[in-house]
Amino acid sequence: MRHREQTDTGAPDRAGSLRILPMMGAGDGTPPRGLDFASQDCLGLSTHPEIVEAAAETLRRFGVRSVCSAAESGDTNLSVALERRIADFLQMEEAMLCPTGRSAGHAVIRGLVRPSDHVVIDEAVRGGLREATEAATRHLQPFRHLDAEHCGSLIRAIRARDSRTGILVVTESLSPLDSGTPDLAALRSLCDECGATLLVDVAQDLGCLGEDGRGHLGLQDMLGRADLVTGNFSKSFASNGGFVAARTRAVTAYLRAREAAETALSPIQIAVILKAFTIIDEAEGRERRARLMRNVLTLRAALREQGLEVYGEPSATVSVKIGSADLADCVGRRLAELGLLAEIVVSPEADEAARLRLHVTAGHSEADTARAAACLAEVLERARGDLAVPARRPALRAA
Repeated sequence: MRHREQTDTGAPDRAGSLRILPMMGAGDGTPPRGLDFASQDCLGLSTHPEIVEAAAETLRRFGVRSVCSAAESGDTNLSVALERRIADFLQMEEAMLCPTGRSAGHAVIRGLVRPSDHVVIDEAVRGGLREATEAATRHLQPFRHLDAEHCGSLIRAIRARDSRTGILVVTESLSPLDSGTPDLAALRSLCDECGATLLVDVAQDLGCLGEDGRGHLGLQDMLGRADLVTGNFSKSFASNGGFVAARTRAVTAYLRAREAAETALSPIQIAVILKAFTIIDEAEGRERRARLMRNVLTLRAALREQGLEVYGEPSATVSVKIGSADLADCVGRRLAELGLLAEIVVSPEADEAARLRLHVTAGHSEADTARAAACLAEVLERARGDLAVPARRPALRAA
């Protein structure tokens, strides 16, 4: 079952007109320092002794290895084992490794979508999935964020005009924008009704949510029911890299032939991810996820006690309403002054849409979450004060 509460991020992001405001340092070129709610190693596995030893042992066996294509590296036992592990974890027939999560989105969408096909995509989806869709077809139709009914009206209208065209429905199991999650079973029913294909990206919750680490696919009893699943390893599995999983082996075989020149994951990356899967699937993984969720719920409650508005469902990323882009700019300047490292996201497409994202880990303490909530409340108060003081204009003197 899903977690419920007691009550109740400037560099431009190329995909979707979002701005991620940089964390401010001391002004002398040194990196920002403070209470870290900006890193996304949510289970704390990047420094786990078994992970470190797996990387060291693989380094001793294989060396560093130069970058090469997947075809040149060959199907090593490690990569085959990892692909099988991913497929079994998600109850899919087969999986294919990709160098990044973004490249996974490009591989599956640009590989399968023809120019005449339609893509119906959640309007909040960003990154490689949105970019790949825009490159693959002109027939792109966004549906309102998390609104299965609106999605259904769009795909029924497409099917009424054309009984044979391909339709791909694209969503995320957990939105990084607001921690919202779609009704995946409803989307599955719509796709079955209209002969559409369902793609779910699990980059934000795989490994770190749910008692078994299967994220919202597991929480909503949707394992093995999406046609395509994409994701990455950086949030929970202590490594870069991405994957595509499919219900039919023919899909991954076709994509492998198209993506033969893609850079392969190194043996070290693969060994780290395999070891992370082992930990995530064992009692220690369950304990770390439980600790992470306790920290998430504690932080969300503390933020609300400070009078702040928190978005979405409990997840490793806690999104807090900021307001206007001007206020977000002031908050960005004030954050590091009080020693809080976090991420601010501004959407110029919507007023009052700026939000701050706090990335919670299993390693945070109750004192950390209380301090973060108090710090953010103080930052917002100071930033509002900054905006309330009108800028002084130089006095004009008569000639």
